Amino acid sequence: MRAKRCARVTWALLLAVAPVALTPAADAADPPAPAPTRSEAPVPVIGRTWPVGSRPTVLRGWEPPATRYGRGHRGVDLAAPPGTPVRAIAPGRVSYAGRVAGKGVVSVELTGTGDPPLRTTYEPVRASVRKGDEVEAGEVIGRVEPGGSHCTAPCLHWGLRRGETYVDPLSLLPPWLLRTGPSRLLPVLGVPLPP
Repeated sequence: MRAKRCARVTWALLLAVAPVALTPAADAADPPAPAPTRSEAPVPVIGRTWPVGSRPTVLRGWEPPATRYGRGHRGVDLAAPPGTPVRAIAPGRVSYAGRVAGKGVVSVELTGTGDPPLRTTYEPVRASVRKGDEVEAGEVIGRVEPGGSHCTAPCLHWGLRRGETYVDPLSLLPPWLLRTGPSRLLPVLGVPLPP
């Protein structure tokens, strides 16, 4: 019994070390990778609903800029006609509800997401909440406004930030919300298929 346990531990150690031993040595000129900062903390999968609809069409995905002020798309555009209810994707506190450059904007700091907390932003939205309001996942925080969108079709721009760092808002959603096709059952091994 003890020999089996020792063998399992030995294999576990070998498997844990093997990838390191098999990778080529880093070039001495390569600088060490920077340690992650608080703003680069992993995004928890806490989303419980899409901001609009049940599975909206993503008109434009997240495209992180190469530099802080570089070109890119710092959010996700979701197809949504004017008047569509906009929902908080997770519990939090409204940190802003007002107008920015003529567009209605609502921002929600998500509960329990660290320091600084994650903050979702939705625009163009006619807010039905005020700064300081506590919201639950799925609670309506406003409606998509007509016009004011940068999309070619009516849409909701949904963003996510931790401090000054933009993050992909889709990373908040669990896999079951991101799936697009129908569910499929696979055959069980050993069970004959019907004729």
